[in-house]
Amino acid sequence: MNNDEKYMREAIKQAKKAAKNGEVPIGCVIVYNGLSSGRVAVQEIKERMKEFEGLIVGRGYNRRNTDKCTLSHAEITAIKKASKKLGDWRLEGCTMYVTLEPCQMCAGAIIQSRIDRVVIGAMNPKAGCAGSILNLLQMKEFNHRCEMEKGVLEEECSALLKVFFSGLRS
Repeated sequence: MNNDEKYMREAIKQAKKAAKNGEVPIGCVIVYNGLSSGRVAVQEIKERMKEFEGLIVGRGYNRRNTDKCTLSHAEITAIKKASKKLGDWRLEGCTMYVTLEPCQMCAGAIIQSRIDRVVIGAMNPKAGCAGSILNLLQMKEFNHRCEMEKGVLEEECSALLKVFFSGLRS
């Protein structure tokens, strides 16, 4: 199993927490990989951050109904937690693993937080903004763009959503 699958399985665990709470099963984790040598960062910041390399620094799952808040998406929660843990709003050197393609709000937050890479399980043809409707993550007009990997454990991520929504219909 490669790292993308390993961390997507962690995002799936988060999605299952959402499902247990009656929420749409979407989960997310953020992993800090370290700053590349080309990054402009003060040496003391690079040293402080080394302790987080290879670790999950943020986790989140969908909580919109629980929190009664539009902003309680898995990605937003994971970004808040990662920022707090790393002590910076800039999440350079991080990879986000998310079970469903981010919406426009989350894609905007990903760009604003400077996450380097996003790994997506299932695509979202009705609301996805990482290629399905728009690709906000790679627009050349923005000052930051993310690398993307799509379809990691796609069948498992899709199955969570299909089971959840078929349960609602029955």
